[in-house]
Amino acid sequence: MKAIVKKYNETSLILRIVIGLIIGTLLGVVLPKATIVSLFGDLFVGALKAIAPILVFILIMSSLAKAGKGIGKRFRTVIVLYMMSTFLAAVVAVIGSFAFPVTLKLTEAVSDATPPSGIGEVLRALLTNMVSNPVSALLNANYVGILAWAVILGLALKNIASDNTKNILTEFSDAVSTAVRWIINMAPFGIMGLVFSSVSTNGLGIFTDYGKLLLVLVGCMLAVALIVDPLIAGITLKRNPYPLVLRCFKESGLTAFFTRSSAANIPVNMALCEKLGLDKDMYSVSIPLGATINMDGAAITITVMALAAANTMGIAVDFPSAIVLSFLATLGACGASGVAGGSLLLIPMACSLFGISNDIAMQVVGVGFIIGVVQDSLETAINSSGDVLFAATAEFREWQKEGREVKF
Repeated sequence: MKAIVKKYNETSLILRIVIGLIIGTLLGVVLPKATIVSLFGDLFVGALKAIAPILVFILIMSSLAKAGKGIGKRFRTVIVLYMMSTFLAAVVAVIGSFAFPVTLKLTEAVSDATPPSGIGEVLRALLTNMVSNPVSALLNANYVGILAWAVILGLALKNIASDNTKNILTEFSDAVSTAVRWIINMAPFGIMGLVFSSVSTNGLGIFTDYGKLLLVLVGCMLAVALIVDPLIAGITLKRNPYPLVLRCFKESGLTAFFTRSSAANIPVNMALCEKLGLDKDMYSVSIPLGATINMDGAAITITVMALAAANTMGIAVDFPSAIVLSFLATLGACGASGVAGGSLLLIPMACSLFGISNDIAMQVVGVGFIIGVVQDSLETAINSSGDVLFAATAEFREWQKEGREVKF
């Protein structure tokens, strides 16, 4: 048994994940009723979701408590990169929707959730979540609240805590990080269970009527992930960004695609940042921040679905109005993590810009849930891999200014 465990640990994690993916697919086709297999996926995602709030809270608080000078400038760079990427993603979605206009076969709404009525409500929810009870924020995985309280307590501890207290916080964060590595090491089994669940319960026939919509969504997301984001990183670093882009896809995007949760993928992203040699004080804050405001995929979903709704209703949308929609989608996407249902429930808010009724907009949300198996998976993969890409880009830029060698 020890030999098997040793061999397992020595094998590349990516190779193990690919093997788990293949096994899960085969079991889903051959033994679709063997639902016990899906338990592995449930346990893996559950463990990641359970540890992520604690990890974010402890690491941010610990990092800020012992942070040195100059870290604020790097955070400004990260925030600019995150917001620029999200806005450009919405613009790409506008261009894609204009080039390949889509109309929908509207269905009954499949969600009873109440969408936000406007951007004001989204921002209000965002600000309210920031001042929620910190214990409640941890229990409910309210990452906006977790971020806010971790920053407040971290800055307070930086000014008043003794070195011994800061060392205890560091040791505690190291312990949580170790627990995270143990969980990530079991990713192949989790991926196997998640893939089995998708293959055994979702046939390809469900996507036939919405194939064009899916193609536009997927095409826009891939254009952003493979062209726009690398262009931003390349201009910032003045070098070929694709080795870094592909590594982020391989080690972050792959896991995020199957977990379909940016929050659950935070530990995976932090582990990748550690492999890249990034400053822990930096990435322990920028990665959770990215999971909140770096929402390329969400901005694309909101924009494409809103324009598809306008096309379906026969509403002519000019390009300037579509750019206004891009700003709205960018702000809304940043608040998606604070709204139940994520990006799909922000579609009615975007539709209201064109005077589309809430009843029609909620039917569009219903279409979103139908194609969500692909849309949500790819959206999460792009969002999550972009978190690492821009966190690394911001830090590597500072390395270049200091004359340090940058290796991907």
